[in-house]
Amino acid sequence: MDWIVIGESVYVLVICAIALRIVYDTENTAKTLAYLLLVIFLPFVGAMLYFLVGVNYRKNRIYDRKLKVDAKNLVDLDKLVRTRSRERMELLRQPEVRPLAELLLTDSLSPFTLGSTVKLLVNGEEKFPELIAMLEEARHHIHLEYYIVEPGAISGRIKEVLLRKAREGVQVRFIYDDYGSRAIRGRWVRELVAGGVEAFPFAPVRLLLLANRLNYRNHRKLVIVDGKSALVGGINLSDRYSNADPKDGHLYWRDTHLRIDGEGVYHLQYSFLGDWNFCAGQQLMVERAFFPEMPANAGDTAVQVAIGGPDSPTETIMLSLLKAIALAKERILVTTPYFIPGDSILDALRVAALSGVRVQLLVPGAGDSMLVNLAARSYYGDLLEAGAEIFLYRKGFVHAKTMVVDRSISVVGTANMDHRSFELNFEMNAMVYGSEMADQLASVFADDLADAEQIDAVRWRTRPKYKLLPERLARLLSPLL
Repeated sequence: MDWIVIGESVYVLVICAIALRIVYDTENTAKTLAYLLLVIFLPFVGAMLYFLVGVNYRKNRIYDRKLKVDAKNLVDLDKLVRTRSRERMELLRQPEVRPLAELLLTDSLSPFTLGSTVKLLVNGEEKFPELIAMLEEARHHIHLEYYIVEPGAISGRIKEVLLRKAREGVQVRFIYDDYGSRAIRGRWVRELVAGGVEAFPFAPVRLLLLANRLNYRNHRKLVIVDGKSALVGGINLSDRYSNADPKDGHLYWRDTHLRIDGEGVYHLQYSFLGDWNFCAGQQLMVERAFFPEMPANAGDTAVQVAIGGPDSPTETIMLSLLKAIALAKERILVTTPYFIPGDSILDALRVAALSGVRVQLLVPGAGDSMLVNLAARSYYGDLLEAGAEIFLYRKGFVHAKTMVVDRSISVVGTANMDHRSFELNFEMNAMVYGSEMADQLASVFADDLADAEQIDAVRWRTRPKYKLLPERLARLLSPLL
């Protein structure tokens, strides 16, 4: 018996089986080809990468976000949301954004709300005092959900407040991503639990190298107090995000967050409860205590939320960004730390630029991943050729995830402009409609450009060929980054 022939035959059969699994399970063509190339040319490494990060959870739902409704208080929630949302859309001061509002309502039942006030928070030095003030005001419940929580002065202060509020009888629920917040999985969390705080990890990591846990992480950063106030954006609970008291060698972190008060909190709360039931194994329901009536003076800003993840039937966040870009008439201002947009977003930005819309993109001058940075640079030429402007932030690391369209749409959230945020991680973006927030965010964008260097399109086009090769190779892997 020729064991070599048998071994080769088994090897071929295994590779073919993995290839068939990839073709069947992966919907994105570019991603399918990338995985096939890896499996064929680097079979063992490619197969490991696929089973670690490539299994399609959009087909194999991680969990059901649909919540049970307390029938005594709220009946037929879906119908109620649609009816009220469309009634309020008729009152829009800027009706040109209605197609985006309709998309989010139809795609993910995200309610369109008019009764909110919204506050822009720039960097951790503005966000953290706001967070502490909100927590101090809590009377019924505090809900927190973070990708990264790291031990330090900031998180220590937050922990003190949470423990005190729990002693006062406030219900404190805390979700932390078990991979992003792995630094607190020991004593830090145990102290919270011992003090009366309910704390659960999202998708616990036990055997990192053998588990599908590098992707499908909970990348959300969300705080809700009494169902009336919320914080959402890009800033995690870590000292690195605060520049108020910089130490020697401290890298300046540029990030953005929002405070929302009023009806705009409702869908964020709904999302948290779904995450909580999944992590804690509980069955919290839609009831009035979590969705209180808002006062008449809660505000008049229009807010909607785009929530996406591997559990969503569609790529909600990418679709909402595509629609927002398509609605642009004058300007699109994008800030993102990771720009691996894929063909759909890239083409939408190119079409906008070629149509006379001023497209400006702000990205880090030096990213925190060489491979991701090379892949991102491979997309710059296409945008520059279309007339877009690209700026490299030099003051520090820009981690904000924002977009401004004309004077009508502002996007602030947790989602980067990359495949990971569109398909692989759990994300949320707040969509604020109206000129006031758009003007504020555009002003911050202009301030950031003062600390950035614009890429010269001619020089970029005439770069040496040896610089193009690693970028092109990284781009082949971009669907997997």
